[in-house]
Amino acid sequence: MAMTSRPFRTVLVANRGEIAVRVIRTLRRLGIRSVAVHSDADADALHVRMADEAVRIGPAPAAESYLSVDALIAAARRSGAEAIHPGYGFLSESPDFARACAEAGIVFIGPGPDAMAIMADKIAAKQTVAARGVPVVPGSDGHGLGDEELAAAARDVGFPLLVKPAAGGGGKGMQVVTAEPELAPALASARRVAAAAFGDDTLLLERLVERPRHIEVQVMADRHGHVIHLGERECSLQRRHQKVIEEAPSPLLTPAQRDRMGAAACEVARSVGYEGAGTVEFLVSDGDPDAFFFIEMNTRLQVEHPVTEQITGLDLVELQLRIAAGEPLPLTQDDVELRGHAIEARIYAESPERGFLPATGTVLDLGQPAGRDGAGTAR
Repeated sequence: MAMTSRPFRTVLVANRGEIAVRVIRTLRRLGIRSVAVHSDADADALHVRMADEAVRIGPAPAAESYLSVDALIAAARRSGAEAIHPGYGFLSESPDFARACAEAGIVFIGPGPDAMAIMADKIAAKQTVAARGVPVVPGSDGHGLGDEELAAAARDVGFPLLVKPAAGGGGKGMQVVTAEPELAPALASARRVAAAAFGDDTLLLERLVERPRHIEVQVMADRHGHVIHLGERECSLQRRHQKVIEEAPSPLLTPAQRDRMGAAACEVARSVGYEGAGTVEFLVSDGDPDAFFFIEMNTRLQVEHPVTEQITGLDLVELQLRIAAGEPLPLTQDDVELRGHAIEARIYAESPERGFLPATGTVLDLGQPAGRDGAGTAR
């Protein structure tokens, strides 16, 4: 992938920490001026020191800084940024932020707000992709179902099943129900969590896939109608529905199964006119890898993207930048080659005496692995 032109002159990174550093590395390699933002809490952070310019966006609380659309738009205007890279988390999947960027004449480096809105709603997403022939997990269908309607739907779906908030993600509010007497308390619990975490207590039901494998496919799409996938990452090893180990490619899939799942992921992207980097998540039967089901799409770059970069040799941030600038994808599906194997592990702090619940503490010693990241830059 030999590309030398600069898609933008100045890009603001609307995030902090590791992802901001990651994006700034690619901006620096491409000769693009980088603008960091910071709150009062991280004015001397690494991403601030690495950037060509830094702009204060507010006090320490995220709601008054990194989640402030007005502050970020003002910072972009002040610094002369033509585009904003949202990273992940914060406002990276906010249709309102994407619309605000467009209204301000600033390029949002990500998908359009309509695609984000559909994929943020699990019910709408399932309906949209199912209409394109993508397999989905059997379950309830439709918004605004009360407890009585969900109980009736549960008898059609069958047990065991999952109760899931229609909004949000990360496993929050999910409840496993193995028999009908468990359903009512599970619905009540899921609604409480969904309302508190996402401001929306809409629920859906899905058949529980026994012994599932969790596999996600990285897709890239440009505004010219080209969509490709960059292979898959397996994230079946999880703790409380949070990914712990990511590896690429999955040891479960054959080349033929990879092609089928990749084609389905591309169809998911096409179903909403997607642009940029996205990740389509599937549940796969451990005993029958030919049986896979769409569960959701993450409309942003993910924490796990470096393992895909390692096996493809591609810089996903650079591809994001070029797509956002209106350039066509510089490669076709036939150009994508998966070489080697890559694994990413998240570090967890837990308390064994409290049932291994998440905990905080002090890092006494840290040794970072040597090597090169997907952008070809020494860590």
